Amino acid sequence: MSCDRRVISLRFNQDQGCFSCCMESGIRIYNLEPLVEKSHYDTEMVGSVSQCEMLFRTNILAIVSGGARPKMPDNILHLYDDSKKKVFMEIKFSSSIRAVRLRRDNFSNFRIVVALLNKIHVFSILYPTQELFSLETRDNYKGLCEVSPLASAQKEVLIFPGHKLGSVQIVDISNTEQGISSAPVYIAAHKNELACLALNQQGTKIATASCQGTLIRVWDTSSRNLLQELRRGSDAATVYCINFSRDSDYLCCSSDKGTVHIFAIKQTNLNKRMAMSNVGILGKYGESQWGLAHFTVSAECACLCAFGPQNSVYALCLDGTAHKYVFSSEGICNMEVFDVFLDVDDDDDEF
Repeated sequence: MSCDRRVISLRFNQDQGCFSCCMESGIRIYNLEPLVEKSHYDTEMVGSVSQCEMLFRTNILAIVSGGARPKMPDNILHLYDDSKKKVFMEIKFSSSIRAVRLRRDNFSNFRIVVALLNKIHVFSILYPTQELFSLETRDNYKGLCEVSPLASAQKEVLIFPGHKLGSVQIVDISNTEQGISSAPVYIAAHKNELACLALNQQGTKIATASCQGTLIRVWDTSSRNLLQELRRGSDAATVYCINFSRDSDYLCCSSDKGTVHIFAIKQTNLNKRMAMSNVGILGKYGESQWGLAHFTVSAECACLCAFGPQNSVYALCLDGTAHKYVFSSEGICNMEVFDVFLDVDDDDDEF
């Protein structure tokens, strides 16, 4: 793959119907159903880019430079208006930006969450722009943070790694004033460092994985109780991505093993379990819930996964490939589409 076609990062938008592709050669924005390129920003316009967060399907993009040909330092956040083809706001931080998340409160106001190495900043973009609050965190090299995306969510929460090893901090952002936030609460999720976090659309469930990568735990954001423990596998792995389905009935995850696992969250009886004769011998391991279904992609590169309509799952890989599988409640999983999204243009009507 040429340098200009090298993908630096991929990111689904909040409804998982679009995704951004950050490259050495700029940014591409794609629609998933059908798979078409909707926007293209070359290096002359944006330089090489390490992060791009979409605000649903609006014209607003949050962009962080990176790669070999950046136009700006990676401690400056650009807010870009696609309809006007220009940057309308810059926010400078004291250190490199590790992650950016957006949520919409209403048509005239949205919020930005910015994760630095050991600090989280939350802004309200309603003129004039206000920083609502900031919080110190443990060193967060991966930039782990998620915010409930919908104004109509049952719970409006922000999650990120807590100060204690393996913990998740939960902050209620529904009643924030400038400089003030509600008291944070914590979940002791794992004994090892966190590797991946996910939050459902409703803001009621959190999924966590540690650097061990064998288990995914699902938690209730209100009670902070453990709801489910799901076994990705028995060998250690790097978990790249966890996502809930929009109705929170299912969960998917991807890892460096090249396998995308699908778990049932609502009807847990659909998940596979060890044969009863082995449970007593294997103890807690034998009692684990294993995936309802799974499929395989390339183990050579990172992969993101998310749910589509009618029991479908997308997997997008840094090698430029797009995979779509459909699964049944019986655990049957079949490929529906394979494509190379870097080769797709706005005249392609597949997917």
